[in-house]
Amino acid sequence: MEEIYQAIQLIEQNQNEEALQILSDFLPEANDDEQFVISDLYIQLGLLPEAKDILERLYTKYPEETEIKLVLSEIYIDLEDDEAALTLLNQIDANDPHYLESLLTQADLYQTQGLFEVAEHKLLTAKQLAPNELLIDFARAELAFSNGEYQKAIPHYQKLKQEKDMIADVSIDNRLAECFAQVGEFESALEHYSQFDHDDEETLFRYGFVASQAHRNDIAIKAWESLIDLEPEYPSVYPQLADIYEEEGMLTEAYAISKRGLDFLPLNKELLLTTAGLARRNGEKENSYQYARESVAVDVGYKEAVLFLIENYREDGDEEAVIELITHIIDQGEEDSYYLWELAKAYEETEDFAQALEAYQKAYPDFKDDLDFLKAYGFFLVEEGKHAEAKAVFERYLSFDVTDYEIENYLERLSDSTR
Repeated sequence: MEEIYQAIQLIEQNQNEEALQILSDFLPEANDDEQFVISDLYIQLGLLPEAKDILERLYTKYPEETEIKLVLSEIYIDLEDDEAALTLLNQIDANDPHYLESLLTQADLYQTQGLFEVAEHKLLTAKQLAPNELLIDFARAELAFSNGEYQKAIPHYQKLKQEKDMIADVSIDNRLAECFAQVGEFESALEHYSQFDHDDEETLFRYGFVASQAHRNDIAIKAWESLIDLEPEYPSVYPQLADIYEEEGMLTEAYAISKRGLDFLPLNKELLLTTAGLARRNGEKENSYQYARESVAVDVGYKEAVLFLIENYREDGDEEAVIELITHIIDQGEEDSYYLWELAKAYEETEDFAQALEAYQKAYPDFKDDLDFLKAYGFFLVEEGKHAEAKAVFERYLSFDVTDYEIENYLERLSDSTR
């Protein structure tokens, strides 16, 4: 064993090449026990094929040796030879001291293959053999969690939480927090999130999200601000934090963080539109229009941004800008009838009645059952002297709303005046 001890010392000194040379030279004369030790060193160094060759030779000599089967099966799993691994694991008898370990390995293997029912059956068998073994409860919890059965996983994790906070480097509170969040119990999720450190970006983001869903904006703000301090280039946090700031009436902070987010998400149409709205609320109209136009430039079919521009152009009395915008949108192939209605109103305001009539006529087929449209169109036709067409539109309107006596009386007067 002197050569093996020498190799181990070299490995501890990070002199792996020298260690491997010694092991390779010694392997042909090593006895079976020494070969098993060498295979373990190969595994530690990530040389799985080399370890596999040694263990397969030993397995041929000792087919009943369970420890060889277990180690060799783990190598097969790592090398993605699941069938070979299962063949070995299934050879381990129920009376064998390693049978429980075999069941847990099989369950893990079946889980990775997506055979959740088979994996659960193996775990239930293991549970019957060792009812107080926490690792089995943990495996059952993890199986349900990975399968998206969060409600089913919760009692398993709660049982584990009574004994331990961490198992296999997994935070039980973290798992419970995620499970409760997934089933919509955000208060319970938040309670568990407060029980462990949040020192990575993904956990901080989830913590903030759960807090926001639990209407604890103060916690959400703190979590997301910490996330940005930790990792400024975590782009998805910026729109969320901007929304929370805005919800809390912190408009200056919301505007600042949304602009900062655009440094990392310059083509995010939703964030551009959010920034546009915040710019306007902070008194920066021109910047607001610029951000909104950029949002439309990213996606000409982004209706929310188009409607934002229409509403604000109209509020500022700039119907020409409305016409220019909608004409451009339609030229780009966005044939939305609502745009035609808005275009008709804009032309009407600018007294370009011929164009307004054309837009109304194009929009009519899709709005012939819309009461607001029918009323507006009817009055427009009257102003244009097209009384017969107006009567037909108002009659259609009244077919939907027989209680509008004002329009009914107006239609009667219109009919009398045209006789």
